[in-house]
Amino acid sequence: MNDGQDSDDSSADSLPDVADMANPDAERQEAQTLLEQLRLEHRRIDQEINALIETGVADMLKVRRMKKIKLSIKDQIAYLENQLTPDIIA
Repeated sequence: MNDGQDSDDSSADSLPDVADMANPDAERQEAQTLLEQLRLEHRRIDQEINALIETGVADMLKVRRMKKIKLSIKDQIAYLENQLTPDIIA
């Protein structure tokens, strides 16, 4: 009897979430919100890097790490923008 119950559970896990299918606008809005948060974080890190460099107290290792994080965020922003912008075939 456990075998039947296990197969029911696994088939339920493989089904797509109906809430996601029913409301693609909610997914789009969530992606837009995440995109805006990433842009703000990218801007904040850039300002922090510039402040460290201007004061001359910059630990170059810390600056390099921050630049890597900034680049990672930029990649995430580009990915989300590509997901939100439909492909236009001319």
